[in-house]
Amino acid sequence: MSSASPCRVLIVDDSAVVRQILTEILSRDPGIEVVGSAADPLLARDKIKRLNPDVMTLDVEMPRMDGLAFLENVMRLRPMPVVMISSLTERGADTTLQALALGAVDFVSKPKLDVASGLQAYGEEIIAKVKAASKARVRPLARTSAPRVDLETTLPAPPALRFRTTDRLIAIGASAGGTEALRVVLEQMPADAPAIVLTQHIPAGFSRAFAERLDRHSAMAVREASDGEAVLPGHAYLPPGGQHMRIIRDGARWRCRIDDGPAVNRHKPAVDVLFRSVAQSAGGNAVGAILTGMGDDGARGLLEMSQAGAPTLVQDEASSVVWGMPGAAMRLGAAKEALPLERIAQRLLDLAAQIA
Repeated sequence: MSSASPCRVLIVDDSAVVRQILTEILSRDPGIEVVGSAADPLLARDKIKRLNPDVMTLDVEMPRMDGLAFLENVMRLRPMPVVMISSLTERGADTTLQALALGAVDFVSKPKLDVASGLQAYGEEIIAKVKAASKARVRPLARTSAPRVDLETTLPAPPALRFRTTDRLIAIGASAGGTEALRVVLEQMPADAPAIVLTQHIPAGFSRAFAERLDRHSAMAVREASDGEAVLPGHAYLPPGGQHMRIIRDGARWRCRIDDGPAVNRHKPAVDVLFRSVAQSAGGNAVGAILTGMGDDGARGLLEMSQAGAPTLVQDEASSVVWGMPGAAMRLGAAKEALPLERIAQRLLDLAAQIA
């Protein structure tokens, strides 16, 4: 798709009201052309063939056919960037995470109550996510994820490098494409890995389901952080959705500080908030990484971590769904190396082990 031609979008939603509102919102942007809409996956299948869209918006919770089954078929037979429009419910959160696992690029939460005015308010976010999706790298579904680390086969670290209680901290930030990227990284972490603190752009209703999903895939204990809790090795901490997480130094240990302050870089939680606090509280005892994501949140925070003596890296462009945040960090000089996703976990462990 050349930059001159607008991004062609197909809207798939069983609600006529939502189809109309999304069409109006997206058509406002000269860089987007809504080429069609469909009320169910069967109609959508026909329109995909005829209209050849660049991006599809999809509501996974549709009455006539399982949206996830449809998405799986699309990603296998005609892979394209898909932005989910999902409801902010517990079930919706789980379904959305499954959709991201199947290859959807990103999602926008549908407001619970007055959908019409709610979606209008979300207009800017929807436009930005659809445009970012049009540039995203989408792989056919047949991809295999990195193997889960088997505890028996994990190589023990030499005794001198055994991770001591508060000595090491790994901080990771991600956005679009990050729910799966974080799973791949955490899947490769051994049960005694250094403590990991994470920020993923995710709305309030989604964070618990996301933490539970990551926990099922990792030998580490992955949890939603609570204010004041101690940061321990073998554990990974996510902020509760819609709140920032900072790391503070408390004597010989670190603790999580959950903070309901204003959005930073339009995000809450924001990666910059976490990284800045890690730079201040852990300095050269931390390692920082930015994975796939849209925008530039985290780039300045990663630079501050680097300036405080922490080794830093980003996910490379070829393996990122959206190379916004990692690219911004590289341009700022915040990271020296960019690595493919499947090599990041081991590199983080190596860097942490090298910290004197």
